[in-house]
Amino acid sequence: MLGFCSGENAALVGATLSIKFCVKLNKTCAETIGLLMEAYGDQSLSSAQVKRWHKSFKEGREDVEDEQRSGRPSTTQTDEDVNRVREFLNIDRRASLREISEELNLTYYHVREIVTTKLEMRKVCAKLVPKVLTDEQKRLRVEKSRDVLESDEQDSTLDNTITGDETWCFEYDPEGKRESAEWHTSQSPRPKKARMSKSKVKTMLIIFFDTRGIVHKEFVPPGSTVNAAFYREVLLRLKNRVVRVRPDLVNNWTLHHDNAPAHTAFLCTSALAKMGIPVLPHPSYSPDLSSPDFLLFPRVKRKLKRRSKTL
Repeated sequence: MLGFCSGENAALVGATLSIKFCVKLNKTCAETIGLLMEAYGDQSLSSAQVKRWHKSFKEGREDVEDEQRSGRPSTTQTDEDVNRVREFLNIDRRASLREISEELNLTYYHVREIVTTKLEMRKVCAKLVPKVLTDEQKRLRVEKSRDVLESDEQDSTLDNTITGDETWCFEYDPEGKRESAEWHTSQSPRPKKARMSKSKVKTMLIIFFDTRGIVHKEFVPPGSTVNAAFYREVLLRLKNRVVRVRPDLVNNWTLHHDNAPAHTAFLCTSALAKMGIPVLPHPSYSPDLSSPDFLLFPRVKRKLKRRSKTL
């Protein structure tokens, strides 16, 4: 914009007239800037403004006043503007700052200041989760979690709980950013790392552990599928293993596994009932309550990073 903002003092208006006078005298832009600096000192226009006005007068402009514009965007923050922006965001949370400024006839920087400073809002990406739980599933999750806590407070159930789960192990698993971290000074260049893919050769590991360590582990033979019949045999081997490595828990231990189809199949649940092994309830679609995914598998796989293994 070539004009001044509202409230400019008379010295700046006179500086604009002086620019027009210099153009009439065929003064160059550099000469005009020097004369204005000599005449007005700190009150002089900036070089950028002088250049714009000089070019405009050179092209034939005569008016030294601001050009009139309809619907000029507001440049001050008012409670009305803040409320308008808040109401707009309540309707459309995904709107961009540019869309808000165009719709409400406000400047982009004015809208950004209102959203970030006045409303203290920031744009947050949606978090991807395996499944959005229904109200009923949330209620059951709370109830089962509370039952587990109450049972543990009464007789320390979790101390006698053996947790099991399955995970894939790759023949070669490249190291991640955390494993490749190095100490560097602020002057040294940041190391670069090429992206590598996991090996296509993999096998499934089934593992069971408790508070004292690993109880039983085995790899699924190549070509086999972890279905109800296979998992039932795994449970039989687990029971025999508990007799050998946890003799104090032979008649007093609880199994905890997720609700995968192979785990909840009638073939497996009936086998557990015949063996007299109680199962700790696991709410539907609750992967964050599966302790191997957080306590065991990350530590195991971190040690296997960047190593070739014979599977």
